[in-house]
Amino acid sequence: MAERRILVTGAASGIGAAVCRLLAAPGVAIAVHTRANREGAERTAAAVREKGGMAHLVLGDLEDAAAPARIVAEAAAALGGLDVLVANAGFADRTPIAQLTAEAFARSQAVIAQGFLALAQAAASHLAAGQEPRLIAVSSFVAHVFRTDTPTFPASAAAKAAVEALVKALAIEWAPKITVNAVVPGYTRKDAGAHRALTDAQWQETLARIPLRRLGEPEDVAAGIAFLASPAARYVTGQLLHVDGGIAV
Repeated sequence: MAERRILVTGAASGIGAAVCRLLAAPGVAIAVHTRANREGAERTAAAVREKGGMAHLVLGDLEDAAAPARIVAEAAAALGGLDVLVANAGFADRTPIAQLTAEAFARSQAVIAQGFLALAQAAASHLAAGQEPRLIAVSSFVAHVFRTDTPTFPASAAAKAAVEALVKALAIEWAPKITVNAVVPGYTRKDAGAHRALTDAQWQETLARIPLRRLGEPEDVAAGIAFLASPAARYVTGQLLHVDGGIAV
């Protein structure tokens, strides 16, 4: 039986893949979730195994209301339980409010906010029975930074803000057994060939607005998640850890 059993959603690339690589070790079993990028998830799983960990692939679209419960159940069955859930899966929608349809807004809420809540509800009993149980959400700076010189993501911001409110509510309801926190990334470099919400020129323009003058790397965010998943964070709950180069200061 694995010493640490972890489910990471949205783990085929980017932050999710970096989390899996960083947490992988002998005695660690990781369920690598993806919506449809099986090839990317296979690469992540291979990286986990190279570091001596166990990896199991889980597919599922969080827009499907039945998917979160199935994803958690499959992961727990494959790993023999669940100690850590990293809710990372999501997407960015830059549609201005004037053009934002009810359907598009609802999709952000369904995948990001409702998806997180459903994952948490499905994982509750598994985490409660786990060792040093942790629920960690991945939010976004877009829920905190609103400036005329910075692109806004209204639908994504609303959904991520909902996630952050749920993190605080869950931290209270699940104390003292399970800690619940969120990491809040800033602009983070994408994998080569991955979908990006901004053009190359827009990415370059953002650098001047980041106090540390660089984009974040997936590994930067993964390090924050690894801390929150570790014994060192046993007295941390209901918190938002900003890993954003200072853009939300």
